[in-house]
Amino acid sequence: MSRVTRIKGFADMFPPESDVFTRMQDCARAVFSRYGFMELRTPVLEFAELFSRSIGSETDVVQKEMYTFSDRKGRSLSLRPEATAGVMRAFLDASLFSREPVSRLFTMGPMFRYERPQLGRMRQFHQINCECLGSDSPVADAELIAMLLLFLADLGVKDLTLKINSLGCAECRPRYRAALAAYLAQVDQSTLCADCGRRVLTNPLRVLDCKHPACKALTAQAPKILDCQCPDCGRHFDAVLAFLRVQDVGFEQDHRLMRGLDYYCRTTFEVVSGAIGAQAAVAGGGRYDGLVKTLGGPDIPGVGFACGMERLAFLLDKKQRLRPDFYLLALDATVQLQVFVLGQKLRAAGLSGLLNFTPAGFKSLMRQAGRSGARYCLIIGQNETAAGLVTVKNMNNGVQNAMPEADVFHFLQAGIFHD
Repeated sequence: MSRVTRIKGFADMFPPESDVFTRMQDCARAVFSRYGFMELRTPVLEFAELFSRSIGSETDVVQKEMYTFSDRKGRSLSLRPEATAGVMRAFLDASLFSREPVSRLFTMGPMFRYERPQLGRMRQFHQINCECLGSDSPVADAELIAMLLLFLADLGVKDLTLKINSLGCAECRPRYRAALAAYLAQVDQSTLCADCGRRVLTNPLRVLDCKHPACKALTAQAPKILDCQCPDCGRHFDAVLAFLRVQDVGFEQDHRLMRGLDYYCRTTFEVVSGAIGAQAAVAGGGRYDGLVKTLGGPDIPGVGFACGMERLAFLLDKKQRLRPDFYLLALDATVQLQVFVLGQKLRAAGLSGLLNFTPAGFKSLMRQAGRSGARYCLIIGQNETAAGLVTVKNMNNGVQNAMPEADVFHFLQAGIFHD
């Protein structure tokens, strides 16, 4: 019988890659909690209508990329292609809008899109999302961006560029859409890529965001959306930029920046890196003031971002693996029970570690300890047992100490603290 293999576009993740994801998640929880954000966990499966209503029925995501199927009752269900719509649905189901003026929520987990697997984007990919619901103030936009940049800085990511634009609102964006459509109608559209050839009629704003060289050249002289904005949107965007400047946050205004989902309005932004090729965006988001109402709720404003964990992982040091505190060696079967009990005591006290299950030669056991990445190797054999001692070896510098078992925990704790 042939072996079953993994599905194309879906990846298994072992250390050190899984360690990097854990580090990202731990850092996100630490930073976001400083801003009052709370973690929300939503299902990976939703009614397909949720995404067609929120993302937009003419978007590439809904048209070509969603995993959609019927269940046994004939209901159309989809694996979530993005997180924001599910957060909005949960926000409405729980009536959070009636309990607090502003809700600050973050989520982490897998998303699913049927598209060509590429560097940093698989068919199952992972995102960290933050959503701030209830305020239309430019302060909320600027604070969210500042939080994102602090998160990336705490991870140690450098050489990033913040790109920002404003998409206007339901009042002024139709004017820009008409101006852009008129411009595109006058140029030679035969050089557009296949996707943009369709977008000219269905979603012309997305033509500006295309990375295809011919499409970029064709739209180089296209009208700019900021020139068509109403006074309210202009003031809002100017205020966002002012709050960023007062924090010394560098940014580039990019009139091509549109994002791929229809629910965005006003502020939109991306954080990009030059270190991961054409798919340069590691995070992006913006304001979506009409989204909650679109889904049947009250007219509540919101702003948020999504951070692609696979792309971000390319920028992180994978050598920073999660190291066990100790590797506990039983040199022969006569001390196995003693080693087992000591290992349990150290773990119960808050340390992490491994122990060998079967005795082997000393050199082989030390190789096992080295491969584990443990900070310390604890060695117990018949000689140690007879003397009532444990040999403790620092795996960083090779220094060994023999000490009573009762002293091991405090010795390890002090050494790990000074690492």
